[in-house]
Amino acid sequence: MQSSAFAHWLVVVVETFSALFLLLLAMGVMVLLVVWLVDRNQTSNSVLRNFPVIGHFRYWFLHLGEFFRQYLYSSDREEMPFNRAQRTWVYRAAKDVENTNAFGSTRDLHAEGLPFFVNAPFPSLGQSHVVPKPITLGPYSREPYSHSSFFNISAMSFGALSAPAVRALSIGAAKAGIWMDTGEGGLAPYHLEGGCDIVFEIGTAKYGVRTPEGKLDDQKLLDICKHPQVKMVSIKLGQGAKPGMGGLLPGAKVTAEIAAIRGIPVGEDSQSPNRHLDIGNVRELMDAITHIRELTGKPTGFKAVFGGMEWIDELCEEVRRRGIESAPDFIIVDGSEGGTGAAPQTLMEGVGLPLREALPALVNTLIRQGLRERVKVICSGKCITAYDVAWALSMGADFVNSARGFMLALGCIQSLQCNRNTCPTGITTQNAKLQRGLVVTDKSERVYHYASNVMREVGIIAHSCGVEEPRELDRTHCRVMGDDGISVPLVRLFPYPEGHAPNA
Repeated sequence: MQSSAFAHWLVVVVETFSALFLLLLAMGVMVLLVVWLVDRNQTSNSVLRNFPVIGHFRYWFLHLGEFFRQYLYSSDREEMPFNRAQRTWVYRAAKDVENTNAFGSTRDLHAEGLPFFVNAPFPSLGQSHVVPKPITLGPYSREPYSHSSFFNISAMSFGALSAPAVRALSIGAAKAGIWMDTGEGGLAPYHLEGGCDIVFEIGTAKYGVRTPEGKLDDQKLLDICKHPQVKMVSIKLGQGAKPGMGGLLPGAKVTAEIAAIRGIPVGEDSQSPNRHLDIGNVRELMDAITHIRELTGKPTGFKAVFGGMEWIDELCEEVRRRGIESAPDFIIVDGSEGGTGAAPQTLMEGVGLPLREALPALVNTLIRQGLRERVKVICSGKCITAYDVAWALSMGADFVNSARGFMLALGCIQSLQCNRNTCPTGITTQNAKLQRGLVVTDKSERVYHYASNVMREVGIIAHSCGVEEPRELDRTHCRVMGDDGISVPLVRLFPYPEGHAPNA
């Protein structure tokens, strides 16, 4: 009796699932038929018109292709913007695990343009790395800023980044003793949470310190700079990913909190102007620097992408007319390699000088104009490994900023979805479900380890070159591979101005 009941129940279940399967199959056929009819009769896409239904697989494969290339097909040195070898170095530095390799480098050491360092035959005894000395920025401001760490967090806005990402960066930066640049999105409580030093950036839209008309609100800026953690103010003229174009924050990312901090409407695309409304020439830039420095008491400078140095010569002439105290306290040179922000491909790939050319040109201009000691040089643009940072210091930078390096330290997998609000690691999304994947306590430790290991290994390079500290590296300590496979001294490719010794 029981077996008969069980058999009946089993037949009912099988019949039910069979009916359900046939129903789903019929619905699937109907969907495919509708898609076939739509594809066949639409006029905007030739592939779908000629190959209805199956043509959609092309877009699926295009989407998946970047992930297959990243993990299966590309070699360690092929990918862009950062190859697997670079990302692996950052991941291991962030996890504070052994970062050594066996059996030789996979890098083509004879590739044209490759820089490498010149080791000293008899390096000093003692520690295998050397510690940087502090540098003072803004000697004529009421609150000069002395800072030792030459590797710091570059400009990334709250809004472009998630709250957990900003919190992790802030906590990790404080532990590592490095500064954090707010980016143009204003000062959020998450920037202050960790207790790190802050560089407050004023973008062209003046988010966080703007009047309803988009001009500078002195009182809002003064209130922000009353926070003791805010050490400097940076005026953003442009960024590497999109010189000559203002930033864009998609409406999907403009939450009520972000809108309140920036002073913009909720849920609407926020497009910054191409330049500051009140800064249209060198004189107005100097006026803005002077005004902000006198108002806040903080060292003040600017960030720019360079297409040439003529206007820096003009700026130096203006400094001479006004007096040495009027000079910007620092200049952040962003190479065209920059890329954390969403940008048109034409601007990202074809406008602005790369850091390799812009950095030595700026340093040489300041040396020639007698302002190298007065104006500190900060650089950014694809400097994510100790090797990159040491190169920038040898070129003449006082400080090196990194954005994407710290994103990788947070767990970025280079999925290239920063502008879509769909970042799978929770770093560049305002989707709370995706943000959940970023655990602040864990990632802040990785930020700390990454910064510490970069600076430690730059110190190792400096020790190998026989100098007392990393900032003593100069162009005589580096060579560059030529097109004939023979290296030439970096100082020959980028000579110092006549009559000026290295580090002059």
